[in-house]
Amino acid sequence: MKKTILAILILSAGLTACKKDSDSPEDNFDSLKTTVLADFTNIVALPTYQQLNNKAIYFNTTIQSLNNNATEANLTAAKEAWKDMRSTWEQSEGFLFGPVEDNDYDPHMDTWPTDYVQMDSLMNSANPLTLTYIQALTLSLRGYHPLEYILFGNHGSRTAASITERQKTYMLSLTTDLQQTCEALYQSWSAAPVNYANQIINAGNGSTIYSTKKDAYLAIVGAMVAICEEVGEGKMKEPFDAMDPNLVESPYSGNSIADFKNNIIGLQNVYLSRMGNTTGKGISNLVASKNISLDNQIKNQIQTAINSFDNISMFYEDAIIHQRPLCQQTMTALGTLKNTLENQLLPFIIQYIND
Repeated sequence: MKKTILAILILSAGLTACKKDSDSPEDNFDSLKTTVLADFTNIVALPTYQQLNNKAIYFNTTIQSLNNNATEANLTAAKEAWKDMRSTWEQSEGFLFGPVEDNDYDPHMDTWPTDYVQMDSLMNSANPLTLTYIQALTLSLRGYHPLEYILFGNHGSRTAASITERQKTYMLSLTTDLQQTCEALYQSWSAAPVNYANQIINAGNGSTIYSTKKDAYLAIVGAMVAICEEVGEGKMKEPFDAMDPNLVESPYSGNSIADFKNNIIGLQNVYLSRMGNTTGKGISNLVASKNISLDNQIKNQIQTAINSFDNISMFYEDAIIHQRPLCQQTMTALGTLKNTLENQLLPFIIQYIND
């Protein structure tokens, strides 16, 4: 889903320079802010995009198996692969900046809503469903959600026998397109000519995208603010306010709450520099070195927001009707976190990251 990264108004912060000893805390901080950029890149961003690409490859194989043998077991495997890939994608939205936005990889994979009226018309037509053909379709007929619609039906009610031959062909082209997009996204971070990983690691030291380390940090933290806003004020609030289940993303699979939660887990991964069991030096370490109270506040607010999703026990399209106080509780937690990131973490970056 196409998003606009939050515009950040940078206010000048006047700091008094002072002469430092070689082993002073300031020297340690200078070293740490370089390490944090490297660890974000090598521990969080690159492995996440590599994992996403690997899961896209596997998802494609499950669709091939379903195409060759339409059994309930093969349909279940394809559904599970969709959800597994989706979890990694949603976590990657915790750092939705750079090539994923610049090259429109995001809308090519995750445009919502799906135009299922056009999709049904396409299935009933004689149009070819080759990879080349579907890559020219409107974005609402590509990516995760058309696949979700065919695979799951109404909250998983789809049966293998009910999937038509044209739907199978369509899904094969869709998963191939999805995998190619994931491969291109990963390569944009890991290989020439862009090698976005090196652009971040070398921020302020030869990067052609980030002339200062501060610029890189503002992009990272700006994306953290933006995902809080998107989940709390967009994905959740819009259907909540309208009390309209049709506005809820990922409804066919019943995966909406998992999607939202994974967005904030992705934000947490960025802040802590964590991917699975691997951890490094994160923004948390930078903040703790100057203001441990703020670091604890941010970590607690992130965890509170993540935990709050578990209180919603229904599909989100049902919860906006029957569990409104719990939905509001989560949106409030996200709003609190966004406010802290925007009004305390961003000023911290502006004040202390001075290359």
